[in-house]
Amino acid sequence: MTQRNSFPFKRHVRTIWISDLHLGFPGCSAEQVLDFIREMRCETLYLVGDIVDFWYLKKKRHWPQSHSNVIRSLLGKAKHGTRVIYVPGNHDEAMRQYDGMTIGNIEVTNEIIHETADGRRLLVLHGDQFDAAVVSSPLLGLIGSRVYDGLLKFNRLINWIRTKMGRGHWSLAAYIKQRVKKAVKFMSNFEEAVRRSAQKNEVDGLVCGHIHRPEIAVGEEVIYLNCGDWVESCTALIEHHDGTIELIRSSDVQEVVKRLPPRRKRSPTPDAQQAA
Repeated sequence: MTQRNSFPFKRHVRTIWISDLHLGFPGCSAEQVLDFIREMRCETLYLVGDIVDFWYLKKKRHWPQSHSNVIRSLLGKAKHGTRVIYVPGNHDEAMRQYDGMTIGNIEVTNEIIHETADGRRLLVLHGDQFDAAVVSSPLLGLIGSRVYDGLLKFNRLINWIRTKMGRGHWSLAAYIKQRVKKAVKFMSNFEEAVRRSAQKNEVDGLVCGHIHRPEIAVGEEVIYLNCGDWVESCTALIEHHDGTIELIRSSDVQEVVKRLPPRRKRSPTPDAQQAA
Protein backbone atom coordinates (compact mmCIF):
# COMPACT_ATOMS: atom_id res chain seq x y z
CA MET A 1 0.00 0.00 0.00
CA THR A 2 1.32 3.44 -0.96
CA GLN A 3 2.36 5.66 1.94
CA ARG A 4 0.49 8.98 1.97
CA ASN A 5 1.22 12.15 3.89
CA SER A 6 -2.19 13.83 3.83
CA PHE A 7 -5.17 14.35 1.57
CA PRO A 8 -5.84 17.93 0.38
CA PHE A 9 -9.54 17.01 0.24
CA LYS A 10 -11.99 15.72 2.85
CA ARG A 11 -12.10 11.96 3.27
CA HIS A 12 -15.65 11.84 4.64
CA VAL A 13 -17.96 12.91 1.81
CA ARG A 14 -21.51 12.43 0.62
CA THR A 15 -20.88 10.85 -2.79
CA ILE A 16 -18.00 9.45 -4.84
CA TRP A 17 -17.94 8.66 -8.56
CA ILE A 18 -15.14 6.51 -10.00
CA SER A 19 -14.92 4.95 -13.45
CA ASP A 20 -12.65 3.14 -15.86
CA LEU A 21 -10.63 1.11 -13.36
CA HIS A 22 -10.01 -1.53 -16.07
CA LEU A 23 -9.33 -4.34 -13.61
CA GLY A 24 -7.82 -7.23 -15.56
CA PHE A 25 -5.72 -4.92 -17.71
CA PRO A 26 -1.98 -4.49 -16.91
CA GLY A 27 -2.27 -0.71 -17.09
CA CYS A 28 -4.75 -0.56 -14.19
CA SER A 29 -3.44 1.43 -11.22
CA ALA A 30 -4.90 -1.06 -8.76
CA GLU A 31 -2.75 -0.03 -5.79
CA GLN A 32 -3.80 3.62 -6.15
CA VAL A 33 -7.46 2.60 -6.49
CA LEU A 34 -7.18 0.45 -3.38
CA ASP A 35 -5.57 3.24 -1.36
CA PHE A 36 -8.30 5.65 -2.39
CA ILE A 37 -11.17 3.26 -1.61
CA ARG A 38 -9.74 2.41 1.80
CA GLU A 39 -9.06 6.02 2.75
CA MET A 40 -12.42 7.49 1.68
CA ARG A 41 -15.80 7.28 3.41
CA CYS A 42 -19.06 8.10 1.65
CA GLU A 43 -22.79 7.52 1.74
CA THR A 44 -23.03 6.58 -1.95
CA LEU A 45 -20.35 5.21 -4.26
CA TYR A 46 -20.99 5.14 -8.01
CA LEU A 47 -18.96 2.76 -10.19
CA VAL A 48 -19.41 4.45 -13.56
CA GLY A 49 -18.44 1.64 -15.91
CA ASP A 50 -15.39 -0.21 -17.25
CA ILE A 51 -14.66 -1.47 -13.76
CA VAL A 52 -13.51 -4.83 -15.15
CA ASP A 53 -11.91 -4.92 -18.60
CA PHE A 54 -13.54 -8.00 -20.14
CA TRP A 55 -12.25 -6.93 -23.57
CA TYR A 56 -8.66 -7.41 -22.46
CA LEU A 57 -9.42 -10.55 -20.46
CA LYS A 58 -10.79 -12.15 -23.62
CA LYS A 59 -7.39 -11.64 -25.24
CA LYS A 60 -5.18 -12.48 -22.28
CA ARG A 61 -5.79 -13.60 -18.72
CA HIS A 62 -4.33 -11.07 -16.33
CA TRP A 63 -5.62 -10.88 -12.77
CA PRO A 64 -3.05 -10.16 -10.02
CA GLN A 65 -3.95 -10.21 -6.34
CA SER A 66 -4.17 -6.41 -6.22
CA HIS A 67 -7.14 -6.53 -8.59
CA SER A 68 -8.92 -9.02 -6.34
CA ASN A 69 -8.21 -6.74 -3.39
CA VAL A 70 -10.03 -3.89 -5.13
CA ILE A 71 -13.11 -6.07 -5.71
CA ARG A 72 -13.00 -7.24 -2.10
CA SER A 73 -12.83 -3.65 -0.84
CA LEU A 74 -15.79 -2.59 -3.00
CA LEU A 75 -17.85 -5.50 -1.69
CA GLY A 76 -16.79 -4.57 1.83
CA LYS A 77 -18.04 -1.02 1.35
CA ALA A 78 -21.39 -2.33 0.15
CA LYS A 79 -21.65 -4.76 3.06
CA HIS A 80 -20.93 -2.16 5.73
CA GLY A 81 -23.46 0.53 4.87
CA THR A 82 -22.23 2.35 1.76
CA ARG A 83 -24.74 2.37 -1.06
CA VAL A 84 -22.73 1.08 -4.05
CA ILE A 85 -24.28 1.56 -7.50
CA TYR A 86 -22.68 -0.09 -10.53
CA VAL A 87 -23.36 1.51 -13.92
CA PRO A 88 -21.69 -0.81 -16.49
CA GLY A 89 -19.70 0.49 -19.45
CA ASN A 90 -18.65 -0.91 -22.81
CA HIS A 91 -15.67 -2.92 -21.50
CA ASP A 92 -17.95 -4.60 -18.94
CA GLU A 93 -21.13 -4.44 -21.03
CA ALA A 94 -21.96 -8.06 -20.13
CA MET A 95 -23.22 -6.68 -16.81
CA ARG A 96 -25.84 -4.53 -18.54
CA GLN A 97 -28.15 -7.52 -18.83
CA TYR A 98 -28.45 -7.49 -15.02
CA ASP A 99 -29.97 -4.00 -14.98
CA GLY A 100 -32.18 -3.67 -11.89
CA MET A 101 -30.55 -6.49 -9.94
CA THR A 102 -28.62 -6.31 -6.66
CA ILE A 103 -25.52 -8.52 -6.60
CA GLY A 104 -23.49 -8.78 -3.40
CA ASN A 105 -25.24 -5.67 -2.02
CA ILE A 106 -24.21 -3.76 -5.16
CA GLU A 107 -27.04 -2.28 -7.23
CA VAL A 108 -26.68 -2.69 -11.00
CA THR A 109 -28.31 -0.13 -13.25
CA ASN A 110 -27.57 1.12 -16.75
CA GLU A 111 -28.29 4.73 -15.81
CA ILE A 112 -29.56 6.61 -12.79
CA ILE A 113 -30.35 10.15 -11.69
CA HIS A 114 -28.45 11.40 -8.64
CA GLU A 115 -29.71 14.36 -6.63
CA THR A 116 -27.00 16.41 -4.94
CA ALA A 117 -27.29 17.93 -1.47
CA ASP A 118 -28.11 21.30 -3.03
CA GLY A 119 -30.86 19.87 -5.24
CA ARG A 120 -29.13 19.46 -8.61
CA ARG A 121 -30.22 16.44 -10.64
CA LEU A 122 -27.38 14.62 -12.42
CA LEU A 123 -27.81 11.79 -14.92
CA VAL A 124 -25.16 9.11 -14.34
CA LEU A 125 -24.13 6.75 -17.15
CA HIS A 126 -20.87 5.44 -18.58
CA GLY A 127 -20.68 7.55 -21.72
CA ASP A 128 -20.02 5.08 -24.54
CA GLN A 129 -23.53 5.90 -25.72
CA PHE A 130 -22.04 9.12 -27.10
CA ASP A 131 -18.98 7.62 -28.76
CA ALA A 132 -19.81 7.48 -32.47
CA ALA A 133 -17.01 5.02 -33.23
CA VAL A 134 -18.12 2.47 -30.62
CA VAL A 135 -21.82 2.81 -31.41
CA SER A 136 -21.48 2.59 -35.17
CA SER A 137 -18.75 -0.04 -35.25
CA PRO A 138 -17.92 -2.24 -32.23
CA LEU A 139 -15.02 -3.78 -34.21
CA LEU A 140 -13.52 -0.34 -34.90
CA GLY A 141 -13.80 0.49 -31.21
CA LEU A 142 -12.02 -2.76 -30.31
CA ILE A 143 -9.18 -2.05 -32.75
CA GLY A 144 -8.77 1.40 -31.26
CA SER A 145 -8.63 -0.16 -27.82
CA ARG A 146 -5.84 -2.55 -28.86
CA VAL A 147 -3.75 0.34 -30.16
CA TYR A 148 -4.46 2.23 -26.98
CA ASP A 149 -3.41 -0.76 -24.83
CA GLY A 150 -0.06 -0.84 -26.63
CA LEU A 151 0.45 2.88 -26.06
CA LEU A 152 -0.18 2.45 -22.34
CA LYS A 153 2.45 -0.28 -22.09
CA PHE A 154 4.99 1.86 -23.95
CA ASN A 155 4.06 4.82 -21.76
CA ARG A 156 5.22 2.96 -18.62
CA LEU A 157 8.70 2.65 -20.15
CA ILE A 158 8.76 6.34 -21.05
CA ASN A 159 7.79 7.37 -17.53
CA TRP A 160 10.41 5.08 -16.01
CA ILE A 161 13.01 6.91 -18.10
CA ARG A 162 11.54 10.30 -17.15
CA THR A 163 11.71 9.35 -13.47
CA LYS A 164 15.40 8.48 -13.83
CA MET A 165 15.91 11.91 -15.42
CA GLY A 166 14.13 13.61 -12.52
CA ARG A 167 11.10 14.59 -14.57
CA GLY A 168 7.44 14.23 -13.65
CA HIS A 169 4.76 11.93 -15.00
CA TRP A 170 3.55 12.56 -18.55
CA SER A 171 0.87 10.59 -20.36
CA LEU A 172 1.97 9.86 -23.92
CA ALA A 173 -1.04 7.57 -24.25
CA ALA A 174 -3.48 10.37 -23.41
CA TYR A 175 -1.67 12.76 -25.76
CA ILE A 176 -1.77 10.38 -28.72
CA LYS A 177 -5.18 8.95 -27.90
CA GLN A 178 -6.77 12.39 -28.04
CA ARG A 179 -5.36 13.06 -31.48
CA VAL A 180 -5.96 9.58 -32.91
CA LYS A 181 -9.53 9.57 -31.69
CA LYS A 182 -10.09 12.97 -33.20
CA ALA A 183 -8.70 11.69 -36.51
CA VAL A 184 -11.24 8.85 -36.65
CA LYS A 185 -13.96 10.88 -34.91
CA PHE A 186 -13.99 8.70 -31.77
CA MET A 187 -14.35 11.79 -29.62
CA SER A 188 -16.24 13.94 -32.11
CA ASN A 189 -18.36 16.42 -30.20
CA PHE A 190 -18.50 14.08 -27.17
CA GLU A 191 -19.13 16.80 -24.61
CA GLU A 192 -21.75 18.44 -26.80
CA ALA A 193 -23.58 15.12 -27.14
CA VAL A 194 -23.50 14.74 -23.36
CA ARG A 195 -25.00 18.19 -22.91
CA ARG A 196 -27.76 17.48 -25.41
CA SER A 197 -28.60 14.28 -23.54
CA ALA A 198 -28.76 16.15 -20.24
CA GLN A 199 -31.15 18.68 -21.76
CA LYS A 200 -33.29 15.92 -23.27
CA ASN A 201 -33.55 14.20 -19.89
CA GLU A 202 -34.35 17.51 -18.20
CA VAL A 203 -31.53 17.27 -15.67
CA ASP A 204 -29.00 19.82 -14.46
CA GLY A 205 -25.98 17.85 -15.60
CA LEU A 206 -24.48 14.53 -16.54
CA VAL A 207 -21.75 12.39 -14.93
CA CYS A 208 -19.86 9.91 -17.10
CA GLY A 209 -16.45 8.37 -17.71
CA HIS A 210 -15.37 6.40 -20.79
CA ILE A 211 -13.00 8.78 -22.59
CA HIS A 212 -10.32 8.90 -19.86
CA ARG A 213 -10.47 12.68 -19.81
CA PRO A 214 -11.45 14.03 -16.36
CA GLU A 215 -13.41 17.26 -16.43
CA ILE A 216 -15.84 19.62 -14.76
CA ALA A 217 -17.31 22.04 -17.27
CA VAL A 218 -20.22 24.37 -16.61
CA GLY A 219 -22.24 25.33 -19.67
CA GLU A 220 -25.02 27.85 -20.00
CA GLU A 221 -27.69 25.25 -19.21
CA VAL A 222 -26.04 22.01 -18.09
CA ILE A 223 -23.01 20.74 -16.20
CA TYR A 224 -20.63 18.18 -17.72
CA LEU A 225 -18.71 16.02 -15.23
CA ASN A 226 -16.28 13.25 -16.19
CA CYS A 227 -14.71 11.00 -13.53
CA GLY A 228 -11.60 10.31 -15.59
CA ASP A 229 -9.96 6.93 -15.06
CA TRP A 230 -7.49 4.83 -13.07
CA VAL A 231 -5.17 4.01 -15.97
CA GLU A 232 -3.84 7.41 -16.99
CA SER A 233 -5.12 10.07 -14.60
CA CYS A 234 -6.16 8.36 -11.30
CA THR A 235 -9.07 10.75 -10.75
CA ALA A 236 -12.51 10.73 -9.18
CA LEU A 237 -15.41 13.05 -8.49
CA ILE A 238 -16.50 13.67 -4.91
CA GLU A 239 -19.56 15.49 -3.55
CA HIS A 240 -19.42 17.17 -0.17
CA HIS A 241 -22.37 17.49 2.17
CA ASP A 242 -23.14 21.03 0.99
CA GLY A 243 -23.33 19.97 -2.68
CA THR A 244 -19.82 21.09 -3.65
CA ILE A 245 -18.34 18.71 -6.25
CA GLU A 246 -14.59 18.32 -6.68
CA LEU A 247 -12.53 16.58 -9.33
CA ILE A 248 -9.61 15.08 -7.43
CA ARG A 249 -6.43 13.23 -8.34
CA SER A 250 -5.14 10.47 -6.05
CA SER A 251 -1.90 8.92 -7.29
CA ASP A 252 1.65 9.80 -6.24
CA VAL A 253 0.25 13.30 -5.78
CA GLN A 254 -3.12 14.03 -4.18
CA GLU A 255 -4.76 17.22 -5.35
CA VAL A 256 -8.02 18.96 -6.10
CA VAL A 257 -8.02 19.56 -9.86
CA LYS A 258 -11.30 21.45 -10.22
CA ARG A 259 -14.17 22.47 -8.00
CA LEU A 260 -17.87 23.10 -8.68
CA PRO A 261 -19.36 25.24 -5.87
CA PRO A 262 -22.80 24.48 -4.49
CA ARG A 263 -25.83 26.00 -6.11
CA ARG A 264 -26.62 29.43 -4.73
CA LYS A 265 -29.75 29.59 -2.67
CA ARG A 266 -32.40 31.73 -4.27
CA SER A 267 -33.23 34.88 -2.39
CA PRO A 268 -36.78 34.79 -1.05
CA THR A 269 -39.33 36.91 -2.88
CA PRO A 270 -40.71 40.00 -1.15
CA ASP A 271 -43.98 38.13 -0.51
CA ALA A 272 -42.07 35.23 1.05
CA GLN A 273 -40.07 37.61 3.22
CA GLN A 274 -43.27 39.25 4.46
CA ALA A 275 -44.82 35.85 5.16
CA ALA A 276 -41.75 34.90 7.17
